[in-house]
Amino acid sequence: MLPVPAASGNRAHTGAQASLPRSRGDDNRRPAGTLRATGPPRRMNDILYALGAESWKPLLTGLVLPPVPLLVIVLLGAATIATRRALGWVLVLAGVAGLWAVSTGAVGEWLMRRLLHPPPALDAPALADLRREAASTRTTIVVLGGGREPMAPEYGTANLARYSMERLRYGIFVARATGLPIGFSGGIGHGGEPGASEAEIAARIAEREFGLRLAWTESQSRDTVENALRTVALLRQAGVRRAVLVTHGFHMPRAAAAFERAAARAEPAIEIVPAPMGMAVFTGPADDGWLPGAAGLELSRLAVREWLGRLAGA
Repeated sequence: MLPVPAASGNRAHTGAQASLPRSRGDDNRRPAGTLRATGPPRRMNDILYALGAESWKPLLTGLVLPPVPLLVIVLLGAATIATRRALGWVLVLAGVAGLWAVSTGAVGEWLMRRLLHPPPALDAPALADLRREAASTRTTIVVLGGGREPMAPEYGTANLARYSMERLRYGIFVARATGLPIGFSGGIGHGGEPGASEAEIAARIAEREFGLRLAWTESQSRDTVENALRTVALLRQAGVRRAVLVTHGFHMPRAAAAFERAAARAEPAIEIVPAPMGMAVFTGPADDGWLPGAAGLELSRLAVREWLGRLAGA
């Protein structure tokens, strides 16, 4: 077994064994679905860090996502009606129509497909290939955090938020299907309350609720770019040559691009194999696809957030 050095400041879960398998020969083949690095450098993060305003990132993100810009259009229209009646009503109606549209599942799904182009999920043959290559290729599963609850009253302790929990569950599924070691990357997001990191919470849940110890944890990253930089550095020290990246389909294009950029900075390169999850489309009665609701608005927000984040290199 090849030990994984602890990341600087990383508070490793006491029950997790920080180890990864040693290769008996590197395989240079690139599995189907592997993504190459694309996209701009870290422009947004660099600017925020230079200004010392990285804690503003959640607020700035919220201001540019629906429904806020559309609400601003409605308010501008209402303020304009008194002096320019026709223009005012056009703005109000356009804003209301936009709010209706982005709150529907049909538009949310369309934005997901149009803006993000997530890769396909791993199928049974792909999982079988990973299982066959597990003994000959230094490979690990990397699960990305997606939020935490600093205190969940029903459990009496910190808990993973919905997206983190879904990713952890799927990562464990892939680990059991392939025999690969699994780790978790996630700290405390920008502006988050102090407490246990996402990775520490995930290690506890994986062991107590799923009966599986994580092979390693990375608990200092605050966003996707830091997930990539810190995790790749950790895995490179351990001699890992391939990482099966687990996150939601909507997050995968941006996450895979960040990991590919980080992996390409030095040798030896680490191959990134995307394993997206949460790929099911909007379901419900036929008419619900065009009726506004919280689920549709969430899809639209996620699509726009990931698209803007990738454009900004965040």
